[in-house]
Amino acid sequence: MANITKRGNGYNIRVSCGFDGNGKRIFKSMTYKPPANTPAKEVERLVNKTAIEFEERCLNGQIIDSGIRFRDFAEKWFKEYAEKQLRATSLSRYHELMKRIMPVFGNMKLKAIRPYQLTEFYNSLSEEGVRNDTKYIGRDTVVSLFRSSGMTQPEFAKAAGVCHSVVESALHGRNISNKSAQKIADYLGKPIDRLFKCVNEGKRLASRTIQYYQVILSSMFSTAVEWEFLSENPCERAKPPRIIYKESRYLDEDGAAAVMDALGQEPYRYAIAIYIMLYTGLRRGEVCGLEWSDIDFDKRIMSINRNSLYIPEKGTFTDSLKTYSSSRVINLSDDLIDILHDYRTWQEEQAEMLGDKWIGSERIVTRLDGSPICPDTLSGWFYKFIRKNHLPQISLHSLRHTHATLLIACGISLKTVSARLGHASVSTTSNIYVHAIQSANAAAADAINVALSPHKAAKRAKKLRINSSIA
Repeated sequence: MANITKRGNGYNIRVSCGFDGNGKRIFKSMTYKPPANTPAKEVERLVNKTAIEFEERCLNGQIIDSGIRFRDFAEKWFKEYAEKQLRATSLSRYHELMKRIMPVFGNMKLKAIRPYQLTEFYNSLSEEGVRNDTKYIGRDTVVSLFRSSGMTQPEFAKAAGVCHSVVESALHGRNISNKSAQKIADYLGKPIDRLFKCVNEGKRLASRTIQYYQVILSSMFSTAVEWEFLSENPCERAKPPRIIYKESRYLDEDGAAAVMDALGQEPYRYAIAIYIMLYTGLRRGEVCGLEWSDIDFDKRIMSINRNSLYIPEKGTFTDSLKTYSSSRVINLSDDLIDILHDYRTWQEEQAEMLGDKWIGSERIVTRLDGSPICPDTLSGWFYKFIRKNHLPQISLHSLRHTHATLLIACGISLKTVSARLGHASVSTTSNIYVHAIQSANAAAADAINVALSPHKAAKRAKKLRINSSIA
């Protein structure tokens, strides 16, 4: 039976909903204010009716505890929403973000979190030294000690108490966490600064990273509104973090040619990935997920059907594509078809040479034994390749931007470029490559200037003046 207490112009309605795990009684309550100037008997009827309806909703689970703390709601959100709706990579990133969110909001009641507190949190993320995810890159000493140990990577990883992928990253110049670097240093009996170089201590968070915090918090509060924990999303009235957009790096025609020239001295299993990205604009995960069955050599087309991704919790795994529009079929140039033919012959020779040690994954870009390559391994190699050959400081993803900007410079329509890249809309493409489009427009102006040369323009102007004077 609901308990009704008059308070000022309203009524507090309180309902007992059993006991929690500690044996403490659970109460849920609401405040009801009848319309002004309502007769006393009608007020009594309305209050009792509201109390009965509220009690029914409470007992049917339709009214949720409005006093829930952020920490408890976050646990519920991850279990009942995020784990069912989000991709593995997004889920992993969000769990990482919670390490900074929880100390600030974890013990607060969900309904007590205000827009100004969210704004303060966003502002704090942009301060210098806020990073707590210090990363380390292995020095040459780590590689030397590993080789002298005579152990395989899995054996070394087990002895040091880290994942195989961590050892692979440490040996190939990729970032690893402070915790992993310390475990390897302890196992080898050397100071951490002798084996590893800190790469981001004291730095600010990237603008894109700060935006992720706003995205996850807004999503959580939006879900809280849908589940009736809250009546409104405080993120909608909080000042969002200021995002500083950087122009995408890419190579011009000469830079792309320099990269391809340098690939002639590199391992074929890495070089093929770079050729494919330059000729097709595929994402890193899409390249690593390519299989030979995706190539139709007769029709000279490539089907993009899957992603190959990596997260620490799962290692390297195959996943669906980023968006529906990412699933696409693109035409291949004659040069890339020739390169793929040659590479397939080389890969078959490698498989025959390794015999039963070859793992037939059907992937195009693979490890030495034919198994799927970790995308981070490819990025780590490319980082060293660029520096070794004194090429422009670009990332692996810059090859996708290079492909797009070269197409735009050649006068290919945005619709075609967007389709090759797998963008959801042409507007996405135009927003990303606005500078390339402006350059193409400038080139178009120069081209029309040549076509309508100065002496022709002068003649037309003279004719116009004559016609004007006659008129």
